[in-house]
Amino acid sequence: MALSIYNTLTKQKAPLKPLEGNHIRMYVCGMTVYDFCHIGHARVMVAFDVIARWLRHSGYELTYIRNVTDIDDKIIKRAQENGETFQVLTERMIAAMHEDERKLAVLPPDQEPRASEHVEGMHRMIQTLIDKGYAYAPGNGDVYYRVGKFEGYGKLSRKKIEDLRIGARIEVDESKEDPLDFVLWKGVKPGEPSWASPWGDGRPGWHIECSVMSTCCLGDTFDIHGGGPDLVFPHHENEIAQSEAATGKPYAAAWMHAGAVRVDGEKMSKSLGNFFTIRDVLEKYHPEVVRYLLVASHYRSSINYSEDNLREAKSALERFYNGLKGLPVVPANGGEEFSARFATAMDDDFNTPEACAVLFDMVREVNRLRESDLNAAAALAARLRELAEVLGILQLEADAFLQAGSEVDAEQIEALIAARKQARADKDWAESDRIRDELQAMGVVLEDKQGVTTWRLG
Repeated sequence: MALSIYNTLTKQKAPLKPLEGNHIRMYVCGMTVYDFCHIGHARVMVAFDVIARWLRHSGYELTYIRNVTDIDDKIIKRAQENGETFQVLTERMIAAMHEDERKLAVLPPDQEPRASEHVEGMHRMIQTLIDKGYAYAPGNGDVYYRVGKFEGYGKLSRKKIEDLRIGARIEVDESKEDPLDFVLWKGVKPGEPSWASPWGDGRPGWHIECSVMSTCCLGDTFDIHGGGPDLVFPHHENEIAQSEAATGKPYAAAWMHAGAVRVDGEKMSKSLGNFFTIRDVLEKYHPEVVRYLLVASHYRSSINYSEDNLREAKSALERFYNGLKGLPVVPANGGEEFSARFATAMDDDFNTPEACAVLFDMVREVNRLRESDLNAAAALAARLRELAEVLGILQLEADAFLQAGSEVDAEQIEALIAARKQARADKDWAESDRIRDELQAMGVVLEDKQGVTTWRLG
């Protein structure tokens, strides 16, 4: 089965056909780094991390670019509130973002361009748009894009220009020809960072940043452009308009968008008091529990973030790790049917819920094999871990996950288990039972199989 993906532009699934040989070029809109990343950011990070992992697992040569927006209105406002430069703020937030990603097992992109490093490229694209009549400088330091001149405007979001004009307004200090025109370059304002430009000192508009960074890193036309659900309009729509007008070529062959995160059924919002940073969540839950919650749903679907769903994710991982616990380390072997089913699921627009279902079937078979053939169980468990790595889960030692957050003394437990083993060898059943009772009082559940004793917290 060929790998198929859902294209937001065409609103249908189609086989992925690289534009150039076996090489996939993918650009994903990254974070605006004025604050700590929230759980919605984690959704996008993890979704495209899984997509990148599967593309590489499938044998594609992948170039994965995810930008950083390190200059915009929110960043300037926050830096002024903090009494610091925008560079100091963004460096701190980028470092925090990378720390959050590492905890969630998100692999870094191949390149992470920053908007502030591509200002000259933005000048060149803006000048090209002016020369072609798609942009204009009214003389107040700003430069605007003529939305009405681009015939394909609205093709991604399915919005019509005439509908958008209803209710559109022009701010008092703007000099737009049309209310729908958007800013490419903003003239300098007092107290704000600025760069010299042919139109006067100022700074870039948000939309031009990604058009320039993506084409600089990947060329005028590339395979996949991705991002969060809130970016389809206007950000991605404006990117298409800018880029295709400037280059005269199609921009991205396919568009992919992750689903939204809802909190207890409601949209996440600071005003509703249901806004959670990644750091907030990781104070209460193991990072792999959070990642599993995110990969257990299809990347295009909405995720309901709730305490109940996090507890279910934790329980699911405990089932996996209890199945993996105590097995000898052997090379992966067997499980071809499971591997084929897993690949079929992932090739169907990265269907991670179905892929997780395959992993559950595998751990059930591992548990069945334990009773008769420990080596066969271990070989299948190794295969399970290989597949799970594509989802970024089940790569820890089982005990490390199962005992995470516990205040019990693992060394003490192991010593008691060893003492119980010796008591059983000495046929001192009373002492053996006493130790088992002591461990049970500590919340430790023992499992004796084929002469091997493993434990977990009950």
